[in-house]
Amino acid sequence: MNDWHPTTVAAVLPAAEGLTELVLDIGGTPLVGTHRTPGQYVRLALPEVGESMFAIASPPEPFSTRWEFLLKGGSPLPNALIQLAPGAKVNSKRPEGRGFPLPLARGRDLLLFATGSGISPIRSVIESIRQERSAYGQVTLYFGARTPLAFAYEKELHHWEAAGIRVVRTVSQPGASGWQGLTGYVQTHLGEQPAADTQVFLCGQSGMVQEVIEALRTLGLPREAIHLNY
Repeated sequence: MNDWHPTTVAAVLPAAEGLTELVLDIGGTPLVGTHRTPGQYVRLALPEVGESMFAIASPPEPFSTRWEFLLKGGSPLPNALIQLAPGAKVNSKRPEGRGFPLPLARGRDLLLFATGSGISPIRSVIESIRQERSAYGQVTLYFGARTPLAFAYEKELHHWEAAGIRVVRTVSQPGASGWQGLTGYVQTHLGEQPAADTQVFLCGQSGMVQEVIEALRTLGLPREAIHLNY
């Protein structure tokens, strides 16, 4: 069996400062229906460039023929993918990883933490929740970016808030931008103690992840309630 399947670039769009959205058309391939859990990632490859793993930003839907990704430039494969035009071919494997255990959050409060391009798999979680919002308790997203212009999915934030998802944004390097919101790192803005049965999904820089885990443990949340997507 061939592990690699050719997919087609449907769109390449600017997403935020230093971030680009890549949309792949997987229609007509065995990949349709293989994305089953938010937070899973996919191995993409280009001949002569190499391969790498990318989290799927779109929600898992049985009949969807599009996968969306958030790319951060700076290494050979993302740089090459960003330069592709619609119609170009990208080799892809089936989704991998355990993703986030969304069923554990049903009927409970959920805290989401993401920084930079780490919002990609968290977006998949949020879009899944929006499809069945009443099945979950209070949902709060702590979203950190380096600058005010580095927030991906800026236009979607009000849709998330309209669905009853609280969004807490913070900027680590506001500079002279005139940013009026929170500053610093997401782990410094946790606020009140979470409910005992709260679930937590995390994605971002390793330093942030470890500090959030430590802060939540200090607030009394058990380690088994805190989940990474790998």
